[in-house]
Amino acid sequence: MWERISTVLRKEFRSVLRDPRMRMVILVMPVIQALLFGYAVSLDVRHVRLGILDRDQTPASRALVARFTGSSYFALVALPGDEAEARRLVDAGDVAAILQIDAGYAGDLNGGRTATAQLIVDGSDSNTARFVVNYASTIAATHDSQIVLQRALRQAGRTIPAGSVDLRPRAWFNADLESRNYYVPGIIANLVMLVSLMLTSMAIVREKESGTIEQIMVTPIRPVEFILGKCAPFAVIGFLNVAMVALVGLYWFDIPFRGSFALLLVGTAFFLLSTLGIGLFISTVSQTQQQAMMTTFFFFFPAMLFSGFIFPIANMPLVIQWLSLADPLRYFLIIIRGIFLKGVGWDLLWPQFAALLAIGLIVLGTAVNRFHKTL
Repeated sequence: MWERISTVLRKEFRSVLRDPRMRMVILVMPVIQALLFGYAVSLDVRHVRLGILDRDQTPASRALVARFTGSSYFALVALPGDEAEARRLVDAGDVAAILQIDAGYAGDLNGGRTATAQLIVDGSDSNTARFVVNYASTIAATHDSQIVLQRALRQAGRTIPAGSVDLRPRAWFNADLESRNYYVPGIIANLVMLVSLMLTSMAIVREKESGTIEQIMVTPIRPVEFILGKCAPFAVIGFLNVAMVALVGLYWFDIPFRGSFALLLVGTAFFLLSTLGIGLFISTVSQTQQQAMMTTFFFFFPAMLFSGFIFPIANMPLVIQWLSLADPLRYFLIIIRGIFLKGVGWDLLWPQFAALLAIGLIVLGTAVNRFHKTL
């Protein structure tokens, strides 16, 4: 049995590694993609391009402007002279927001009335616009609180600041709230899933197109032995890709690693059991490599969207939330982020391990049953 499995294993290794382009895909492309996605996939919004239209030109209006330009969230790039010029800047994409302060702003403040200022935001990019509005609301609220406090102190004739509440938020596991720390471990999972699916989905199809499947069918090898021989090389490649991309995250992007490396290997093994099984199932139902490739991408993109990698699962429709329970990427993302960022162990992650094991056994068993030594 083991001799037959090792024979298929050596054949598959030679078939994969003898092609220079395939070696590039296996060894180089995951690192390049990790670097590209690590920089590109980020929801942090900094240095928003801001235009200022100040029609009041008073110390009070300039104090509000200084609040915005003095923060790390906004960068002053334009001073339009009128509303038409401000509109052109927004239409051309030269600014992401315009802070407009009308004449009479200081007079309203001094008269005890509510002074208004308008923030015009480019809503075509809804994600950035949402962050801009939140940043601006926080800055305006802080500025308003300081004005109210100063006015109260002047009226009371006090020079000692009044008591106040000092709320000091503290974020665990990601102190600076860097989205890169959240997304880079997820990129590792997505890249490993994509590479393992692509390689395994074309494993049996390649035998069909080259005609060697007929030679295999007349040998004494059993379906389970053939499947194991096909899976083993891609499992080794999957572990190698995890190690390579994890090193990029740790030493290039400074992603913290607080958990057990051994537990990460076990989680990777369970995850690969699922992805290799799905890839082999795709390979058994496809007749050409082109069909296998298209089916792989047809499965991969919904799996990525339903996994919670980009969008929170809790915000999805209930039907999609139920479908996501069959997505192995969902569970591996919880495992890899828990190990990297939180340092949690088996006592908290065992439900995810159990789900991955169940999915892997089901799909791999189905793939073995679909493979028959007949045309």
